[in-house]
Amino acid sequence: MSNEFKNNEDNIEDLKAKLEEKEIVKKESVPHFFPTFRIKRNLYSLPIIFTVLSATLLAYIASFFPEIVGSGGYISEDDFGPLAGIVNGLIFTLIAVLSAFIIIFLVKKKGINVLKYVFGFSMGFICFFLTWIFGDMILILILYGGFFPESSTLNLIYNILSIIFLGLYALYSIALIYKYFTKESLFIKNFTILYTSILTGAMLGISMPYWTTFSILIGISIWDLFAVLTKKGPIKQMIDLMSENRNENMDDQIKKGEAEYDTSKLEIGIGDFAFYSMLTSGALIITGNIYIMVLSAIAIIIGTGITIQGLKKNRILPGLPISIFLGIATMLISWAIIEILL
Repeated sequence: MSNEFKNNEDNIEDLKAKLEEKEIVKKESVPHFFPTFRIKRNLYSLPIIFTVLSATLLAYIASFFPEIVGSGGYISEDDFGPLAGIVNGLIFTLIAVLSAFIIIFLVKKKGINVLKYVFGFSMGFICFFLTWIFGDMILILILYGGFFPESSTLNLIYNILSIIFLGLYALYSIALIYKYFTKESLFIKNFTILYTSILTGAMLGISMPYWTTFSILIGISIWDLFAVLTKKGPIKQMIDLMSENRNENMDDQIKKGEAEYDTSKLEIGIGDFAFYSMLTSGALIITGNIYIMVLSAIAIIIGTGITIQGLKKNRILPGLPISIFLGIATMLISWAIIEILL
């Protein structure tokens, strides 16, 4: 009798385990040309680390050019102080809002494939223009950084190399974007996303002044919440347009906790990487302390991990708010502690 009772008890436990086991639902696939980085969940921190470190290095190189540091923004903070930074952040955010709704309008009128042209032009322009700017900075540092005596010959060499490299940058950018949209290569896709993010984050981090940096990051993070989570949000609308045939019963099961989304593979947006990089680059440039930058990067990674955890119950979540707010808070707190101790 005891063995029979034990067997019944085991069967009951097995039945409970099966009932508690949640169904794993695969998310709708995102078109290959969408500017997202594809990665396994357990490796999500690697591209973030690579991007923020690379962007911060570029921002550090650019810091040798004082005319670029803090030169961004529509209104000068030197003249109007924090108010200028808030206005700059609002303008930047409003431009992002307007652009997003224009894109949704084009998608509804012309179809999802119109995004190939939108993404192709914008990514191609960023790749060429920022590669040119940072490439020229590196060339100037090499030629005029004290390694060679200044002379008319050196100036001639610089001019010749500038023209040659300008052509190479254009060819490189065209080839990269062409392959991105014509080859279904995961390596090319991921490389293009990281490359564009690094350039964008570094430029924003080095060029935006103190208050403008925080205003942009906070404004874009709040906008990200609206764009992804609300019915009228453009990113939410775009995902819905791609998921017209989704199973509504499955949505109900997920809400009830009877099923959850598969998060073994992730899609991280190009904007997430760019603004993560902006924050860490700005942290280094503003504070001049690499430890504060590292702590901010760690906070961003933790914030992204928290966001990823929430993807089990949501088709899509905004990647910026938690990571950016944690990163800013970590930056300011660690900066204040270091200032007090030193």
